[in-house]
Amino acid sequence: MTRPKQPISPTARTHLLCYLVTSALASHALTKTWRVDHVVESARIWLTRNMMSASWLDRLMLGQLALKLSREQLRASHSVRQSDALMLFTNELTLNYQSPLVGQIWQRCSDALEAGSYRADA
Repeated sequence: MTRPKQPISPTARTHLLCYLVTSALASHALTKTWRVDHVVESARIWLTRNMMSASWLDRLMLGQLALKLSREQLRASHSVRQSDALMLFTNELTLNYQSPLVGQIWQRCSDALEAGSYRADA
């Protein structure tokens, strides 16, 4: 029997947003395009892997914020190389929190959520 999915918590929301921003940056490094479908699929994968659920509006707003933050991060750092993209994730395709870039992204995500750049439906 599978465990029921839990609603996403504020802390998990920050993890998800960080994962989405990092995934968008990695995808952009590989394809040179911003792919909305990649963000949607990344959210689905993260939620499934972490046995959590989020409403469609929550996922939409997080996805939009993730694309905004990833573009801002790219402008601030000027580029993310393909070799950098590989270091952002572990072998299990989870975030590599030992990476300084992931740490920067985490902080930006946390600040954006705390500042109210995003409103979730409760």
